[in-house]
Amino acid sequence: MANPYLPSWEYIPDGEPRVFGDRVYVYGSHDRVDCERFCDYKLKVWSASVHDLSHWTCHGDIFRSKAKEGKTTDTPWTEHELYAPDVVEKDGKYYLYAYIVDAKGCVAVSDRPEGPFMMLSQYQYNIPDHYDNGTFIDPGVLVDDDGRVYVYCGFLGSYMCELNGDNMYEVVDGSYQTDIIPVTETEDGFFEACSPRKVGDTYYLIYSPKIGSRLAYATSDSPTGPFTYRGYIVDNGADYPGGNNHGSICQINGQWYIFYHRMTNGSIMSRRGCVERIEILEDGTIPTVEMTSLGFEESLNPYEATAADTVCVLKNVQIKTAQLEKNVESTDQHLCNEQEADTTEQPSEAEPKVDTESKEEKIEADEPAAFITELDPFTRIITNITDGCVMGWKYFDFGDDFTGDEMTFMAKVHPRGCHGKLHICIDDEQTEIGVAEFERDSTTLRTKVQNITGRHAVYLIAQSEYNGWSACYFERRQLFDLEAFQFCK
Repeated sequence: MANPYLPSWEYIPDGEPRVFGDRVYVYGSHDRVDCERFCDYKLKVWSASVHDLSHWTCHGDIFRSKAKEGKTTDTPWTEHELYAPDVVEKDGKYYLYAYIVDAKGCVAVSDRPEGPFMMLSQYQYNIPDHYDNGTFIDPGVLVDDDGRVYVYCGFLGSYMCELNGDNMYEVVDGSYQTDIIPVTETEDGFFEACSPRKVGDTYYLIYSPKIGSRLAYATSDSPTGPFTYRGYIVDNGADYPGGNNHGSICQINGQWYIFYHRMTNGSIMSRRGCVERIEILEDGTIPTVEMTSLGFEESLNPYEATAADTVCVLKNVQIKTAQLEKNVESTDQHLCNEQEADTTEQPSEAEPKVDTESKEEKIEADEPAAFITELDPFTRIITNITDGCVMGWKYFDFGDDFTGDEMTFMAKVHPRGCHGKLHICIDDEQTEIGVAEFERDSTTLRTKVQNITGRHAVYLIAQSEYNGWSACYFERRQLFDLEAFQFCK
């Protein structure tokens, strides 16, 4: 499965991957397409065979904090949202840990990794000067090789403590520690989302640092620390709507992965799960990986339809005319402000024009950039595509067929009443292999492109054909929506 690796209608952020038996389970929060707050009132789990990561099974609601639609609540004392669960196994039982907004959280238990989970207890502890709201947010749990159990948590402050392994919810007196990862103003400073793992003799804490789009990691020789910052693993970055990040690492069939989430629907509250291959080196470091479209795939097939929502680069670089000559600037401004122009027609040769070849510059868009959204549970598109928007997919394997000089590029689009060009590039935003033109009513774009072989990223760059005195009428205008594209030999 390519990214996002779960069905297009499912939103599972804060994913905690766990392998139990011959299946990998992903426990996470639950968002919705129309979320106005982070998370909702139920937790779900998805699983797949470790031998087939292309087919995932939903096990339904495994825990609820609100009675709804004929389903009872597991937390009768509160109806607040559930955040960021984790599940561990001990002595044949599976324990779920989750944070509940404005509460100390909860521990639930099941005989099966897929649940459903029954409420066991809230945390029990005797910690001086402790407050309930926030400390146990986003719990990550570690069952060490000696059977001792540790929980790591916190928001704007990192905490850890040992749990009584006999009941799995009672904090061992004297085990509570603060600032296991320092809160600093630097990019590596702790923000939230602790997730512990043990690899060999090294203890790892995956967490969200001050740069919230990243997942960082720290290591220690002891489960109680101190933990030392080592770097970051993945970054949603400036090339994609950022928001927060939360996830962890997991080894499946000998391959290590980082599970994380990214944003959709023009919101930081509709998040979908993604995954990348990683490597843990002999010295314990994890080289930073780029965000790709691959998911569990080795490569994407360019000769099959590629859904737009597998995009991993989204940048809106708006093309504006730098009006360097005052007389041109005043003329253009006057025309934009005063004339009642027919915007369906291009200006005639007699109308004032600006030399866009010499005066155009790129600036970052100061309005919402392109984003993925859904029209229905099955149709997801890139919308808000404006002049200069860059969309990228990594990576395609075009094979080694050198026959022929050309191949065909096709794209399914939803017209927005504009016309322009779509530049098709590989490897970077400058190496162009073809250009497709779109009209006001285009639903399919088709053009010949240079025949290529091997493994490449693909970038599509939208360009408006409106320029000169009329350009201001179309500034920030959506050019089209992109649903899918494909190459043909």
